[in-house]
Amino acid sequence: MRKKGKWTLGRKAVTGIFLIAVVLTVLFVTVSYQMYAKVMDEQYRTLSMHVAETAAEVVDAGQVERYRDEIWEIYSRNPKPEFGNKEEEAAYFAQYEQVKDEGYEAMYKTLDKIKETNEVSSLYIVYMDPETMTCVYLIDADNSESGCPAGTWDIIYEQNYEAMKTPEKGFPAYITDTEEYGWLSTAGAAVLDENGQAVAHVMTDVSMNEVMEERHDYLLHLCLLFSIVTILVMFLCIKAVNRGVVRPINQLSEAAEAYVKDKKKQGNKITNLQKLDIHTGDEVEKLFNSIKQMEQEISSYIEELTAATAERERIGAELDVAKHIQASMLPGIFPAFPERGEFDIYASMTPAKEVGGDFYDFFFVDEDHLALVMADVSGKGIPAAMFMVIAKTLLKNAVRAGDAPARALEKVNRQLCEKNDAEMFVTVWLGVLELSSGKMLCANAGHEYPVIRRKEGIFELLKDRHGLVLAAMEEARYREYEVLLNPGDSIFVYTDGVTEAADSGNNLFGTERMLQALNEQPELSCRKLLEHLKEGIDRFAGEAPQFDDITMMVLKMAERNSMEFYPEPESIGPAEEFVEQFLLKAQISAKAVRKLNIAVDEIYSNLAYYSGAQRAVIMCSVKDGVITLIFRDNGKPYNPLEQAQPDVEAALEERTIGGLGIFIVKKTMDRVTYHRQDEWNVLTLQLQTGKEEKN
Repeated sequence: MRKKGKWTLGRKAVTGIFLIAVVLTVLFVTVSYQMYAKVMDEQYRTLSMHVAETAAEVVDAGQVERYRDEIWEIYSRNPKPEFGNKEEEAAYFAQYEQVKDEGYEAMYKTLDKIKETNEVSSLYIVYMDPETMTCVYLIDADNSESGCPAGTWDIIYEQNYEAMKTPEKGFPAYITDTEEYGWLSTAGAAVLDENGQAVAHVMTDVSMNEVMEERHDYLLHLCLLFSIVTILVMFLCIKAVNRGVVRPINQLSEAAEAYVKDKKKQGNKITNLQKLDIHTGDEVEKLFNSIKQMEQEISSYIEELTAATAERERIGAELDVAKHIQASMLPGIFPAFPERGEFDIYASMTPAKEVGGDFYDFFFVDEDHLALVMADVSGKGIPAAMFMVIAKTLLKNAVRAGDAPARALEKVNRQLCEKNDAEMFVTVWLGVLELSSGKMLCANAGHEYPVIRRKEGIFELLKDRHGLVLAAMEEARYREYEVLLNPGDSIFVYTDGVTEAADSGNNLFGTERMLQALNEQPELSCRKLLEHLKEGIDRFAGEAPQFDDITMMVLKMAERNSMEFYPEPESIGPAEEFVEQFLLKAQISAKAVRKLNIAVDEIYSNLAYYSGAQRAVIMCSVKDGVITLIFRDNGKPYNPLEQAQPDVEAALEERTIGGLGIFIVKKTMDRVTYHRQDEWNVLTLQLQTGKEEKN
């Protein structure tokens, strides 16, 4: 029994087919009409532009320039005139009759012939003055009352403002719809002198009123045609769906509704579902046979499925929690420190199917010291994930408390040994980098060897002295060693998931393949380098499953990219030259360099004249397609971003003094930020490379 108000399958099928038909009809009609309109518009644009360019080539530029000068001289005596009566109007236009010599009349006839030949509405030559934004007619091929005689003036329309910046290129065709003229396609071509300078512009108007009426007729016929086709197709589809799908499914549905009742009454006896006989020769029959088979086996499956589902849900919930803990504990936002240009850093962890205990970390101890951590907890599953959380927290607290690497490892080792009933341990490589000098103090607690690359060299293993893993022996001691990272040098650290990645034959990726992959393109950015290495691991492993996390981190010292100076007006030039040379060396486009030079001039001028600073530093960097300039000064606290925005639309005499430079900087840069740090003002400018070419 069907419940009242419920939608049957047949009803849904009919509704669905109807909606699909309507949508397709609307889509086809819309696309067809738009394509037709686009083609017609393009034809008229091309025609208007072609006629204008033809006329501009035919007329004598020297003559046009002479007529322009004479007409403009007369017009300049009484610019933008207004007439109180016809006598004043006639007197005004009578002034221009002296200009119309034989050459003028010959040019008029030429334009008129071109106009009539091409069947355009209007063809005329105008002079557009960029200073007054006034358009003055020189010659109009239309001598009727609707024509514009020499001396007629008009304002330059807003859509032509941009083209006025490059008048030699003319005015690309555009379509307008006005109450006075209707639909018009208008274009303009420059009349060029011997030097390629525009002396005037030939303008043409092509009426599109008829084609617009044709569009409406086309749309009407198109809608009618598609409607007829749609109705016919919809009727055939509904009939086929009802016969081949709806009717058999209704039978199957009725039998399925009785399934539960049959089972309760008959137990495992044959039900009405088994008695049903459906032969459609298609997917519906296949579905029916599958349901019959399922019904025979479903009782025995229920108990097993219930137990298995409960176990999977429990395990899945635990794994989800563990993976969430792992992911949330690791730094995952890059670039990690966009305001710091001394280095580039990137890290990644690709978790295995089973939850492991790999982790990495990097954080500032103070303004000049950056800590790096790479670690691997023994074992898998929830215990390893929780042990990872504890170890990571203890290490970070120890380093931030001021402990040197060896001392930090010893302290954390003693803490992890307490109540370590599970007898877990963790391997750790720890380094603290002094950014100002490049000196890094390191200590290794049973972890993989780090990899070092000197500028323009190759990646090589640094076989440092290992200490005992953490949480193995309470009184273990660790030794420090020093690594000097010069500008351009890199350090790469990792877990054994990299070298022990296996292929289907259980062959390991190994250290040699890792070094080979790193040295294939050693000049890549940190992010690209790790992505390249991961691609190499994936190619090697193929479809073989991985049972350990693949965790990697690389840091590269930036080239010398800073300049310290005393902020005074005399050093503005050297500061600009420093930035420009850095950007040119980095192969940044000239357009972007100009934008950044303007920004440097504005920011540095503020520092020199108003900051009261005794020291200032400019730092430059280009990373992942982003140009970053950082200005640091020890002057009085001042946030230029809080300065009120000037009213750029107000008249010059009405504008307040100041604020325009910062306004320009904010408009030309993609990102501008400010913060106060350790008695220093820090202003950061960022510009996306390549974007400046589109603006």
